[in-house]
Amino acid sequence: MSLWREIQNEMFKLWFLADQDLLSENNSYRLKNIGQGLNRMQRCPSVSHVMHSILHRAQKSAGYWIGSSVIHLGDKNIPNALMFIDKYNQVSRILNPMLICLEGIQPLTNYNTGIRRYIEDTFGSVEELKKGICADFFRFAFDGSGADDAGSHIDGRLTSAWNWYSQIEKKGYFPVFLLTGFVGLDGEGF
Repeated sequence: MSLWREIQNEMFKLWFLADQDLLSENNSYRLKNIGQGLNRMQRCPSVSHVMHSILHRAQKSAGYWIGSSVIHLGDKNIPNALMFIDKYNQVSRILNPMLICLEGIQPLTNYNTGIRRYIEDTFGSVEELKKGICADFFRFAFDGSGADDAGSHIDGRLTSAWNWYSQIEKKGYFPVFLLTGFVGLDGEGF
């Protein structure tokens, strides 16, 4: 999460550098089928340099780092700088529904005794429910699932988070997501 925060804080700079990498006359590209059709495969030296410094900063602030530190840029996972920008622009779409749910639980139980009873009977308390949702997200949204080679590298964690949401209907707390307004990652109000 600290890495995602750092990336979002530097997004304007990364976007500017992505344009530089894409449009540089000294940085040629080739069309290559990466398993999702033909894509422009191109090195991303400017974005890569800044991303490695962002990663280093995030690792330093975390103190303890789990998983690989590989950043895919200019390969079959992230073929060019534009794909990188697109991928990391998804972070808010990944986090907002969960934050809206977590923030919406307490107000929901303040005004509806039936929902409060349901949450207490099923999850123990509002706090236990919130902890359970967060624990599940942090345990499975970064585990490398969701793609053949998602792994624990930096971009694979985004893929894993998308995969976590694709399984959310099977979670015991899914009704609470619905009660707080969740209609999907592309739903209105998110």
